[in-house]
Amino acid sequence: MTAPKIIRDLVDRFNLHKESYKAASYNETQIRREFIDPFCKALGWDIDNEQGYAEAYKDVVHEDAIKISGSTKAPDYAFRTGGTRKFFLEAKKPAVNIKTEISPAFQLRRYAWSAKLPLSILTDFEEFAVYDCRIKPEKTDKASTARISYYTYKDYIDKWDEISSIFSREAIYKGSFDKYADDNKRKHGTAEVDDAFLKEIESWREALARNIALRNSGISARELNTAVQKTIDRIIFLRIAEDRGIETYGQLQALRTGKEVYKRLGALFRKADDRYNSGLFHFKTSDGATETLDNFTLGLSIDDSVLKDILKNLYYPESPYEFAFMPADILGQVYEQFLGKVIRLTGKRAIIEEKPEVKKAGGVYYTPTFVVRHIVKNTVGLFLADKSPAQVAGLDKRIKNPTPLRVIDPACGSGSFLIEVYQYLLDWHRDQYIADDPEKYAKGKEPKLYQVSKDAWRLTIAERRRILLTHIYGVDIDPQAIEVTKLSLLLKVLEGETSDAIARQMDMFNLRALPDLVGNIRCGNSLVSSDFYKSYQISLFDAEQQLKVNVFDWRREFSFYTKSGGFQFVIGNPPYLYSAGQEFSGYFKSHYSFSQYQTDYFVYFVEAALRLLREGGTLGFIIPDSWLNSENFSTMRQRLFAGWSVDQICTFTFKVFKKANIENSILIASNKPLTNAVPIITFTSPTESALTNTLIVEDINRLGIVDPFYQRDAEDIIKRMDKCTGLGRTFELNRGLHAYRTDGYGQSAFGEGTQTKRDQEERSYHSPTKKNKTYLPEIRGRDVFWLRHRTSGEFIAYGKWLAEPREPKFMTSPKLVCRKTLGSVLSLALVEEPAAIDQSLYIILHPQNDTAQLKFALAVLGSSLGAWYLRTKYAIYDKLHPWYTKKNLEQFPLPKFDSKIVATVDRLLKIEGELPLARIESDRRRLENERNILVDRLDTEVFAAFGLNTTQGTFVRSAVGRESLPSVDSRSSRAS
Repeated sequence: MTAPKIIRDLVDRFNLHKESYKAASYNETQIRREFIDPFCKALGWDIDNEQGYAEAYKDVVHEDAIKISGSTKAPDYAFRTGGTRKFFLEAKKPAVNIKTEISPAFQLRRYAWSAKLPLSILTDFEEFAVYDCRIKPEKTDKASTARISYYTYKDYIDKWDEISSIFSREAIYKGSFDKYADDNKRKHGTAEVDDAFLKEIESWREALARNIALRNSGISARELNTAVQKTIDRIIFLRIAEDRGIETYGQLQALRTGKEVYKRLGALFRKADDRYNSGLFHFKTSDGATETLDNFTLGLSIDDSVLKDILKNLYYPESPYEFAFMPADILGQVYEQFLGKVIRLTGKRAIIEEKPEVKKAGGVYYTPTFVVRHIVKNTVGLFLADKSPAQVAGLDKRIKNPTPLRVIDPACGSGSFLIEVYQYLLDWHRDQYIADDPEKYAKGKEPKLYQVSKDAWRLTIAERRRILLTHIYGVDIDPQAIEVTKLSLLLKVLEGETSDAIARQMDMFNLRALPDLVGNIRCGNSLVSSDFYKSYQISLFDAEQQLKVNVFDWRREFSFYTKSGGFQFVIGNPPYLYSAGQEFSGYFKSHYSFSQYQTDYFVYFVEAALRLLREGGTLGFIIPDSWLNSENFSTMRQRLFAGWSVDQICTFTFKVFKKANIENSILIASNKPLTNAVPIITFTSPTESALTNTLIVEDINRLGIVDPFYQRDAEDIIKRMDKCTGLGRTFELNRGLHAYRTDGYGQSAFGEGTQTKRDQEERSYHSPTKKNKTYLPEIRGRDVFWLRHRTSGEFIAYGKWLAEPREPKFMTSPKLVCRKTLGSVLSLALVEEPAAIDQSLYIILHPQNDTAQLKFALAVLGSSLGAWYLRTKYAIYDKLHPWYTKKNLEQFPLPKFDSKIVATVDRLLKIEGELPLARIESDRRRLENERNILVDRLDTEVFAAFGLNTTQGTFVRSAVGRESLPSVDSRSSRAS
């Protein structure tokens, strides 16, 4: 694509009057209006919101000015899709030398790094620089540090394709931007903002914990954890408030000068108590907060040196963070990891260690934003689609016994789901008011909106408070998690506000800026109520044990619960990956019916969540996908589909939690009349998902599992095939050899983990050359393709000394070898010569070494039915890298022997051998055409042998994508 006319005109104009534009008098606003705005429009961006999108969904946000580092700054443009930031563009006037000046690059990188954006742009139109913003900005960096592309205005015409293929609106939606960002990710020197900030606050925790434990005798471990957590939370809150212009910039930094730092810090905390009244600062009974009064943290002794080190790293140039642009979900991700550890006291020594439950679960895994948004959109979002603000607030008098929408996360952690719901409700209310008549909602004693510019309106703080207190609820067993959730929500209340706006609204409404969330965010065990002590004597539990159980009565903790019938929505990511503790096992067995054996915690949470739903209410959880087809969760499946409407199931073709060895699903279910059909949504990437199947509940109940790929046509085909005798009745099957290697591809022939003299001796049995008759050419899984194989180039000795010896016939006789992994077709081949077969392959022998019978089995398994049958009938192991068992292969049905099928596969084997040897294009095309015809014939003959009709054959070929066949090279590559 050539550069559009507008770009050519801009380049010509700039070139013609370049000296005027580079004059100091030509300012940033002029270059933006005259050059950068048209440039961005040429990339497809709606710079002026001509489409009239609501505030939350504008393509481009011209950032509100924010006080940062004592002056007013902000990224000039934030480019978004679906309300999600993708990159910043920082504009400078042409008099600035972008290629060499350090300050502009560092400024842009701090903005984007803090916002966790992978790429961003610095431009004055004359120059255009692209930065990898995942690299932590350092004050010593040059302007070229992390710069991955640089253009001048003279490059725009010739390199327009290159620029637009990454930064155009279309490129964002097609995924080209993300791919470019991934391809250019630096291998070294990266330190993304969440990782860096986590290390920062972990160092604060360690320093504070050790110092407080040392200087304050008699403090308990729980008091120490509370004091450290609250001190960190309060400092972070005030520092973020400074960068957002709500608090006086530099007030924390000023504490580094002089002595008695903690005493003066306490004065700031008391001042914040007067101003905010949130529970985060709660030092006097007259402030109206209902939480337990904090009457001990401000009286602690903390050394000046400890606090000065913390405060020093909060400001430029030591700090790379721009707190104003740090998203709430990033702060949540940091805190989620932070909460995985706890402070323990040994005498006066404080030790930081991982919590036992976290260690058992293998770590803390923060729910990715795309998952949270999908669940919120498909629960709360669907509900709001046809509602009015009055109905949502429970104030519509036309409805009998109206009830406000209430959302609960029963294991809220750092509050990621609640933050997303709150933001969704804020955007929805604002858009509803604007669509109705913004002027109307900006008047009266309790205005909902106030105007910030000609076409922009914001919700008042009073309205933001009301929405939070009315609709958002959370519970967690960890008191530290509760405090983090509150902190995150309180920061969200103030997001985008200025100090002046807050002051005006506080005077107008006669209220403090922040709500008291103690009634909304509660600490307790969502699964265990006080009737726990009917089975266990409370006197047998000391204070620490009672706190560990942490019983929670829903009706007592939430006064509206009984009258309202529960919550409209229960959402979240409940705990899993570990079984219930012994102290709860008896209680769970008597109180929950979904569980069986030692069920994972998520099963209890699903059942408990369903009970919390009011009539018509909806559950949205992300949980392991093992519940879909594992026998261990059959009771859950039976009861779920018998009593609840399952509205949607989502599966993933990739790992949701990259560091966790687990596959996940999203379950959305409702307390309403049972549905007959369940949509299956498949995510192929965080930005790509589609409806891939619709399951009938009757089929799910009959089969006893939830197979996301199930189709009734498939079941009919499998039933017909299963009338034939299994492969194992005619053939002998075995696994390949476990051979010891020094190249990292294998393991000891004497068994895993063996480190003995015999292990050293075994090295002689693996060789690049053949040493004697016990050595045979090796064939590994990577050497087997569709109807074709090669040898690895190595030789393996085999015999009775092996930990798992194989009879010689499995190496010396004619055989089929099949890769254990599943592609769209099976990778298998006929091996007639003696060979040592690797452990990644299954071996199939005919007792009489009948090669015709082997070729017949090769044809059937190699047809479209082979991999399709194994994948469709069995719950294949590891969906990301699917494989099947020897037993699955033994049970594969074989129809009656047919010599025509053998003749077809004979010709195919000949062509597969000739194709790689073709030296001219005409020969290659002739062979490929013949092969394609024979593959079609093979499928047709195998389908007929099983008694399948044309429609069924077409169904199978379509399922495996065999309508058009790949070339020999790509086919082999896919099979491998």
